[in-house]
Amino acid sequence: MKTILCFGDSLTWGYDPHGPGRHALEDRWPSVLGCALSGKAQVIAEGLNGRTTAFDDFTAGVDRNGARLLPSILSTHAPLDLVIIMLGTNDMKRFLCGHAIGAAKGMRRLVEIVQTHVYPLEQEAPKVLILSPPHAVATPNGDFQQVFDGAVEESAKLARLYREVAEVSGTGFFDAASVAKASPIDGVHLDAANTRSIGEALAGPVKEILAL
Repeated sequence: MKTILCFGDSLTWGYDPHGPGRHALEDRWPSVLGCALSGKAQVIAEGLNGRTTAFDDFTAGVDRNGARLLPSILSTHAPLDLVIIMLGTNDMKRFLCGHAIGAAKGMRRLVEIVQTHVYPLEQEAPKVLILSPPHAVATPNGDFQQVFDGAVEESAKLARLYREVAEVSGTGFFDAASVAKASPIDGVHLDAANTRSIGEALAGPVKEILAL
């Protein structure tokens, strides 16, 4: 059986903007992907609310810097066959980064970590699939408007930049914005139907990458 690690933020954790709360386990996109693979792979969901690609957020009570956390997570779950990375939404927070190019630089660093990490028992590095997250959308939520000021425009640039990262680093790429749209309730999170759509859409590319 193959092992897949889904490394992400609240979109992977399953944050429900309607609650706010957390989507049922069966509605989170890693769970949906696992079901679609019909038992041929173990899908590990490693989502953390607020996680960035490579930026510190000292307003949080936990470490949200993906680049700092990833090496330990890779060793924890090894051996791995595929790492799916969907991050960048929180990089759009103006007080952390606020620019798509910064998220792309962070994504490149994450890919480098996966590809060069010293894995237990000299295991080979897993393959990587980069996911560009759904774009931020306009919202009447005042707090999210301020925190994600400029994110509607900047997040729309992520797909092009992440595709370039994938081409340079030799990884797979999928634009989640092609199948899912953020809820206008807060402008960044997904309702149950849209998070399920990501898991369903990934089944084909994942099967191809892992020859399932």
